[in-house]
Amino acid sequence: MKSFPVIVLFLLSLFVYSCKDTLTDIGSGIQPTSDQIKIGTDTFHLSTDNYAVEAVYAKPDSFLLGSYYNTKFGSTQADVLAQLNCPVGFTFPPLSVPDSASVIIVYNSWTGVSESPMEISIYEMNKKTFDYFGIYPSNLNPSDYTDHEIYNPTNLLAKKIIKAKDKYRTDSTAIRLSLPQEFVTRFFNSSHYNSTADFLKFFKGMYITTNYGASTLLNVSQINMSYYYHYTYTSRNIHGGDSIVTVKNTLYFPANAEVRQVNRFVHADRSSLAAAPDSINYVASPANWNTKVGVPLSRIKQRMDAGIAGKKLTVNSALLRVEATDIDVDTISAPTVRYMLLIKESAVDRFFKNRELPSDTCAVLAQHAAALILNSTTNYQHYYSFNVAKLIANELKIAAAKGIAPSDRLNMRLIPVQVTLNSSSAVTAVKQEYLMSAVSIRSGKNTHSPMRINVVYTGF
Repeated sequence: MKSFPVIVLFLLSLFVYSCKDTLTDIGSGIQPTSDQIKIGTDTFHLSTDNYAVEAVYAKPDSFLLGSYYNTKFGSTQADVLAQLNCPVGFTFPPLSVPDSASVIIVYNSWTGVSESPMEISIYEMNKKTFDYFGIYPSNLNPSDYTDHEIYNPTNLLAKKIIKAKDKYRTDSTAIRLSLPQEFVTRFFNSSHYNSTADFLKFFKGMYITTNYGASTLLNVSQINMSYYYHYTYTSRNIHGGDSIVTVKNTLYFPANAEVRQVNRFVHADRSSLAAAPDSINYVASPANWNTKVGVPLSRIKQRMDAGIAGKKLTVNSALLRVEATDIDVDTISAPTVRYMLLIKESAVDRFFKNRELPSDTCAVLAQHAAALILNSTTNYQHYYSFNVAKLIANELKIAAAKGIAPSDRLNMRLIPVQVTLNSSSAVTAVKQEYLMSAVSIRSGKNTHSPMRINVVYTGF
């Protein structure tokens, strides 16, 4: 009797085996061959190149200031040219006396070595100023706006040697630079403040730069000029006599969104990095490196057409995983790029100029992510994942509508960007990153894991 269950199981297994072919093929057995859905997968390697970015066009709401050197991405020199807004309509009270003025630079963080000294210098923009609606590149020449010779301080307003982290400063996140008395006297005139336009004719702005130090970039959140004055008036006291009352006051001249600022970036030694290994590419800001990506559109179309055998093509998924390498986590390294945009190269200028949002048919957004490497409990693979299925499908549709073959290479670019999200985590703005960030990625020639697209498609 003990053998009865074994016999039953044996008979059942014979029954299942005899029915296996019928069960798995029942759909195809009653469906004509011409109506079958074809499903295909394929992998396509991409070509990649480093692309040196000459300039970006942006209206920043924060700034970089200083100089920083990285052996991989080169040096970055960051200066600020800024207009100041004035207290429109202000008039000094009677018996006012000017006291002093200073520029306050507020920063929230820094990249590099906190104890490294740097000298900050401020020059007056004495040649010309900005048009509020003008478009200015980040590599503009400050000599077009100001005389700023280090050894000819005629136009120098202030300078100061500081450290990003200084225990002797009362406010560890702000730098105060005192302005000369001649400057204070010039500003003691209410007619300068009739309008912003009148004020900018009087004071065109200031150029803030650093003269030495190559280890620190400040992330500046605010630039203000404070103007201090006092006035007196006579007041009748409780005893019936007169008292002289002195009132101290401050006028604020902020570099805010109502006037223009340009963050200037220079990468003087970038050409020496051209011989980077072809196994990696760079993506770095500000205005430093992008990676050009070539998508073999024609080859993708040919292989998918062969896989669906004349049926109507649908691109279900096309995942491009950009794999990062050499992620730096120490405090003196450039922060890793957080958001990256994969965009058609022909649309780059238009996209940022018109403040467009990612559309899946032109530009696809990805965020830095990390996942444990297989069979590891401590090592992570850092990556950016893009689904370009809609973009590829749209390019094929455009080519078909024109009656032409898809291009052999669809040129795209990987760009570091800043992203603004609303309370629902929806993207409301995308602009090119102008703060310090960098990442090296595996190229199309990487022997370990070349950049590639994994495509899933169907034919109906």
